[in-house]
Amino acid sequence: MNIQAVSSQSKQEQLYAAVDLGSNSFHLVIVRVIAGSVQIIGKVKQKVRLAAGLDDDMILDEVSMERGWKCLETFAERLEDIPLSNIKVVGTATLRLAKNADKFIAKAEQILKHKLEVISGEEEAKQIYLGVAYTSANQGNSLVIDIGGASTEVIVGNDMQPINLVSLDMGCVTFMERYFEQGKLLQENFQNAIHEAKQKLLPVKEDFVCFDWEQCLGASGTPQAIVEILVAQDISDAIRLDYLHNLMQQCIDCQHVDDLAIEGLSESRRAIFPSGLAILIALFEQLKIEEMQISGGALREGLIYGMLENIEKNDRRSTSLDEVVERFHIEPEQANRVTLVASNLYAQLCEQSNICNFDARTVLTAAAMLHEIGLHIEYKQYHMHGAYILSHLPLVGYTQLQRQSIRDLVMGHRQTIDPHLFDAYHTDLQPLMRALSRILRLSCLLSMRRKDNILPDISLKIEGDIWHLSFPEKWLKTHPLIDAELANEKWLQHKVGWQLNCN
Repeated sequence: MNIQAVSSQSKQEQLYAAVDLGSNSFHLVIVRVIAGSVQIIGKVKQKVRLAAGLDDDMILDEVSMERGWKCLETFAERLEDIPLSNIKVVGTATLRLAKNADKFIAKAEQILKHKLEVISGEEEAKQIYLGVAYTSANQGNSLVIDIGGASTEVIVGNDMQPINLVSLDMGCVTFMERYFEQGKLLQENFQNAIHEAKQKLLPVKEDFVCFDWEQCLGASGTPQAIVEILVAQDISDAIRLDYLHNLMQQCIDCQHVDDLAIEGLSESRRAIFPSGLAILIALFEQLKIEEMQISGGALREGLIYGMLENIEKNDRRSTSLDEVVERFHIEPEQANRVTLVASNLYAQLCEQSNICNFDARTVLTAAAMLHEIGLHIEYKQYHMHGAYILSHLPLVGYTQLQRQSIRDLVMGHRQTIDPHLFDAYHTDLQPLMRALSRILRLSCLLSMRRKDNILPDISLKIEGDIWHLSFPEKWLKTHPLIDAELANEKWLQHKVGWQLNCN
């Protein structure tokens, strides 16, 4: 037996690939599976704008097909080393609509040496939901939205199970061609596009509004572009309707798509951003969405995980945290000690305050588990090193805003307090982030002995920015180290206008 060949085959069997032939972009994602963990090892995205080649008779023009085939030639080489059984290739809205799709598909299959499946709108919505669910760890009912080039999928589900879904005939490429003729960004153009999108939503509106969802997640595309704009403008927040209206006015002020200049908007997204924005505004207004966060995955991730039947489907966040703890040699016992104290103080906070939300415990738990991640580099500034690592570390199961919150809590968990650390967050979130920061700082300090069964029952009483920590009588006197550290923490908090009392 050729041992080298067997080893090579074993490695091949760990590789999986998904190809998503979207109406705006073609995507290829390649993953490697190691000990049940899924690692992305390759991503390719090319703007093909296939939907732009559809005429009024739903005939796809030769130029657009050529763009698609040329893109697939670059994908084909990447797929050569992956077993055919581990590859999934799908086409979406444009190939569903095009009357001459067979011509494109025949040559595409010849190029890729693999069957291309044109999936229904309902199947696309289902796979999008699964991709979001696997990568964004839903809590309770979740509303998921994906604005594609020629269709928009809306899904409500719970954990891994989609409950209600629909695929609507509206997309950022087709709406750009239809409502923003010659690239003109006029108030009337936006109003017409928004009105049309609302009309398409009207028949299904009540099917989604009736669900009491916990969170709304946007899958790639326009929501991703808007989050990139918010990040570039130092805004740490979810997508909100007032941001969308502000961006629409910025587009109108630019008058033409060629002159569209918004800080954080990538050049590759500019041409179809206004139309995607109009559709998103209609979705927010019709479905009464208050805020939207960006998901960690979409259609291609759903296709990938659908092939991995042996991958654990639940508790993606715990799995993600465990992997990071192991990778960066974080002491799990200490991480759990800090998490336990933080959870206790957080419960007392929620009993006395109305600032808690369903994301807060998730964020605080992750920050407590990962607060020592920077020790992987060195001790003196390990909180800063930790924040840097978390800025670049994908945490599967967490939204982008949650990852930002975890990073900032880790950055602020020790040493001098930066009073402006949470200024970029929405004003509604700032009190909560400051409270979580205080909890994490106290939890780390109280756990500094790194031993179990040291701490007694601790009572937290909150009166605005005045916090009272109560210990059993004489306990602090018998633990002078913690007493001294608490005195220093009182001074650090005093300097930023917070009051901490301990007795």
